[in-house]
Amino acid sequence: MNAIFLMLCGLGAMALGYFVYSKFVAEKIFRLDPGFRTPAHEFEDGVDYVPTNKFVLWGHHFTSVAGAAPIVGPAIAVIWGWVPAFLWVVFGTIFFAGVHDAGAIWASNRNKAKSVGALTGDVVGKRARSIFMIVIFLVLLMVNAVFAVVIAGLLTKFQTSVVPVWGAIVVALIIGQLIYRKMIGLLTVSVVGVIALYALIWAGPSMPLALPEMFMGMTDKAQWIILLFVYAAIASLLPVWMLLQPRDYINGLQLFVGLGLLYGAVLLSAPDVVAPAFNDNVPEGTPSLVPLLFVTIACGAISGFHGLVSSGTTSKQLDKETDLRFVGYFGAIGEGCLALAAIIAATAGFATLADWQAIYSGFGQGGVAAFVQGGANILSNGLGFDIELSQTILTVMAVLFAGTTMDTGLRLQRYIFQEWGVIYKINWMQKAAPATLLAVGSCLLLAFGSGGDGSGGLLIWPLFGTTNQLLAGLTLLVITVMLARMGRPMLVTLIPLLFLLVMTVLALLIQLKGFYDQANWFLFALDLVVLGAAILVALECGATLTKLRSGKAEQAGDQS
Repeated sequence: MNAIFLMLCGLGAMALGYFVYSKFVAEKIFRLDPGFRTPAHEFEDGVDYVPTNKFVLWGHHFTSVAGAAPIVGPAIAVIWGWVPAFLWVVFGTIFFAGVHDAGAIWASNRNKAKSVGALTGDVVGKRARSIFMIVIFLVLLMVNAVFAVVIAGLLTKFQTSVVPVWGAIVVALIIGQLIYRKMIGLLTVSVVGVIALYALIWAGPSMPLALPEMFMGMTDKAQWIILLFVYAAIASLLPVWMLLQPRDYINGLQLFVGLGLLYGAVLLSAPDVVAPAFNDNVPEGTPSLVPLLFVTIACGAISGFHGLVSSGTTSKQLDKETDLRFVGYFGAIGEGCLALAAIIAATAGFATLADWQAIYSGFGQGGVAAFVQGGANILSNGLGFDIELSQTILTVMAVLFAGTTMDTGLRLQRYIFQEWGVIYKINWMQKAAPATLLAVGSCLLLAFGSGGDGSGGLLIWPLFGTTNQLLAGLTLLVITVMLARMGRPMLVTLIPLLFLLVMTVLALLIQLKGFYDQANWFLFALDLVVLGAAILVALECGATLTKLRSGKAEQAGDQS
């Protein structure tokens, strides 16, 4: 199988999904209204609520949701073969992720930009809201703590990426001033910003930077983690137009250019896919494809974290309701394109099947390393790039994706603490600075709680996939209840949510047995908590849907 075939089929199907299916969902299901006054206008404050050009907002949304996960998940899941991973990414993007992301923005936009957790209280009930908020907090805790570890590891291993990664922050600050203060046209700013970022990437190999191997008892990796959280805390407090928006927007453009280079190299080099279509010889210890495929590939097919971004930051910046089709659904398409590129790099970027099998010697192998190594080979063969420059380009892509997700994730975690302050009437927690300190403190406590290397977040990472997909299913439940209350068709959300809940509960049960066999009582207990939350919220939402249907049946009987 040639990689060109995979690329054309995948990109073609996702394009069809955007131009046809998303239009149907926007017009017939959500019934977007261009005259609806969005929360960005209703509550405009210049800090969190800022009406934003849809292209800039797309950049924020796309890069916030597309962290390292759409690279890591697909590049691990190909161990079962490239066909299952390819089908789940393509069809998951079209029928799951796009509807989920756009739906979460729509639901929040119609409810004063409330987060999906707070919104659950209004749509379903206070008990469901309390449970949902715990699941959300766990997901954000995992994302922020672990992405800091991932970024720190990449900055330590690929020192040529340090200058372009941190230089991108300076470029973003300048871009924000040019757009909002100097009122320079978006096209000019976009061209200048992308050129500046790629100039930094080109300069990276000649200016490798590294932190001291040990400083004040901390390894270089731990030092990077501390610096990343200091930066993320500052970024979460700044007005969104100053850093978050322009950083995400210009990174989104740069990352699409990077994807263009990778796909262009595939066209020119026409590499063969050396990985098996279905792997009948998986390494010992590899779990079953069903249901684990559907939680291993989360971002890139559907991810609960997207709902947090959609309802947490994106809905607060939506200029017109009709923009959410482009921002939400096309944002999911962008992530699907990245996941597809990860599959191609991890299956066609190696010379032989033996080379591929050497990387995938056990479950969990591959990931970012396979993407960078395989993708760099494709870039080098297709475009003639130096292998070190190719690795730098792809490493910076991965780090910038993870970094923008971490920026948004910490801001979202700050919102969670502020919402808890409102719900439980804790006045000081409702303020931005104390809530940010609580968010950073909880992440650092997890990161450094089990040692001084800052990798403590990895302790609960095995539960990320299931918890994240549970969150996606619960978000779809809330959207489905809203649609039912409005008397609108709900199969477009009901079918994906039933599929997700079944697969997630099965995966949680399989993991539960694994943790029991390993005598890992901490993860066993946490798995039980997540499983219990899934069942309770599903029952609450099911009861709400049943009441709505019975109420409509009684109303129809009275009318007859």
